[in-house]
This record gives sequence, structure tokens and C-alpha cells, in this order.
Amino acid sequence: MKSETFNFKTDDGKNIFVYKWLPADKNNIKGVVQIAHGMAEHSSRYENFAGTLVKSGYIVYANDHRGHGKTAGSLDNIGYFAPNNGWNLVVGDMYKLNSIITNNHPDLPIYLLGNSMGSLLSRSYIIRYGDKLSGVVLIGTSGDPGPLKYIGILVAKFEMKIKGKKAKSPMLDNLSFGNYNKAFAPNRTRFDWLSRDTSNVDKYVNDPFCGDIFSAGFFYDLLTGIKDIGNFSNIENISKDLPILLLSGEDDPVGNNTRGVLQVYNLYKKAGIKDVSYKFYPGVRHEILNEVNKEEVYRDITEWLDRH
Repeated sequence: MKSETFNFKTDDGKNIFVYKWLPADKNNIKGVVQIAHGMAEHSSRYENFAGTLVKSGYIVYANDHRGHGKTAGSLDNIGYFAPNNGWNLVVGDMYKLNSIITNNHPDLPIYLLGNSMGSLLSRSYIIRYGDKLSGVVLIGTSGDPGPLKYIGILVAKFEMKIKGKKAKSPMLDNLSFGNYNKAFAPNRTRFDWLSRDTSNVDKYVNDPFCGDIFSAGFFYDLLTGIKDIGNFSNIENISKDLPILLLSGEDDPVGNNTRGVLQVYNLYKKAGIKDVSYKFYPGVRHEILNEVNKEEVYRDITEWLDRH
């Protein structure tokens, strides 16, 4: 596997950092997978999974979102998208990368794979740009949190006004993730809910670019994004011919132990999307790409990509 990195500049002058993994043999390439990573992590964590995709004949691109990884640049910038309109800017960054991929590989199908927060961004993406894709894989996504999102938006607005948009928000962090570890007590770390693979959890805990408490401005962007993707009139804009695969662990608190994922599945079916499917993994937590059964998950994804 060959790996490359590059940056592209956005319309508002932001440099977005991108990883690219590709087969050494350029013959028999089947398509391109564009990855959107989750909150409080970064794209280099997907290298092992990218290796499997590359072996199966796919080129892989993954950018670090604003406020994450090498796009953030320094730890001071972690956890903050932008002064205004952050969610839409990040979705726009994904579209700009998609345009670069299309220019580089005009004859190849492009699939979008979003994990966790990346799945939420991908759900915004397909409302606007789904016709640019040959399929989408949503991993570890969540349902609509109901009234909690409105409470969170009000808290975020209040904190932004009092402390500023860049101020870290332990209150919103606790409101969003405070209960996730409870099902896995007694807890070894704050992030036991991520995976049964303790080495993966330790790697995450020890990575200074992972697991930070994010800003009030970020939570405002995230919660307004969640509001956007749960709006059925928006969902109806998704192409009816776009194949969608939903994957989740049965013990993933982000997806409310599959209930939230099924809510998304049912909304997509109700909107008339023809090819929507899901698979749940028993005993598996949030990061299914880093779980003890990850090889099974990798195989399921590559087989779905091959079929589409």
C-alpha cells in the first residue's frame, strides 16, 4: 500500500489536511472510498482499515475535519469548527474533497463512509450532494435525541455568550456523553464505551489529539447539524437510488443500543430510498472498525462495496 498526504484550501482560506492510501498496482482498481472520521479523533486512526480496502482494490481518501488532527494543527485549535456556520463549512470541505477525487479519478465510483460524527456529517452531505456518490456507509450513527437537542442548543448559546465560542464546555460534554460509560461499569477508563479492545482504548486515551472536551461553539454546530439531518423534509431530498448501509454495535450507546439506528433506517425507508440495509454486531460497542471483531466488519463493508 502506498500512502500520500496533501492539503487543499477552502473558499474561506482554511487548509484541510488529507491522507490518501492507494494500491501499488494501479490496474483493477474498483472505486474510491472517502472517509469522514468521528468527533475528537483524526483520520490516521483509519490506516489499518484503509489497508484492507486498498487490498480489495479501492483507493481511500480521508481528511481531518476542522478542529481535528492535522487540520487543527495545534492542540489549542482542537474542538472548534469555525466562528460561524461551522457544520455547513465542514460538509462543504467534504464536498470539495469529493470534487478533487472526481477530478483525479473521473471514471471510478465514489463511496462515502462516515463514522460516528462523520456519519452525521455524511447524512447532511447526502441531503445536498448524494447524487455525486455511488453509495454511503454510515457507522455508529445516532437517532434524534428529541428535546435534549433544544436544551443543548440553548446551553451552547448561553455559554458562547458568556465565555465565547472557543471556550471548552464540560457541561455540554457531560450532557452529550456523560451516561455512555455507565453500562460498562466498573470502568477502567472514561472511554470504555468505545471498544472491548483495551489496547485500542488505551491508544485513544494516550493520543493528545483524541478525547478532548470540545467547545461551546462546536456543540452548537453539532446540535444544529443533528436538527438538520432529522428534519424529514430534508431527508426527502436524498436520491431514492442512493444505496445506504447502516452498521452499528448492539452495545453502542451512541446509537442507543440500535434503537437510534433503526429510527434512521425507518426514516430513510419512509422517504422512499430503495436500497437501505443495516447490520448490528452482538456485544460490540461504538468503534466497530477498532473492535475485537473488526475483521468481520471490514469483510462486510468490502463485500457491500463490491456488490454496489
